[in-house]
Amino acid sequence: MLKVCIPIGDNCNDREIREEGYHPKLIQNEKMMIEKINYIHQNPIKRGYVDKAEHWRYSSARDYKGIKVLLDIERVW
Repeated sequence: MLKVCIPIGDNCNDREIREEGYHPKLIQNEKMMIEKINYIHQNPIKRGYVDKAEHWRYSSARDYKGIKVLLDIERVW
């Protein structure tokens, strides 16, 4: 896929990379938020890096399992 560098806001020096065909979607409710979090937690497993999401050192899945994490996790949506 083609990746596109686009400006963020009014500052042309701040840019983000997006893959063509992928667009941000509004998280409309708690159910949708949980679905997205679970999807993200599964990425290291799908790539074959770990067997369980909480085994990925940088994953917030560790916090959800009560395991110490590197960063504080904000759960207020």
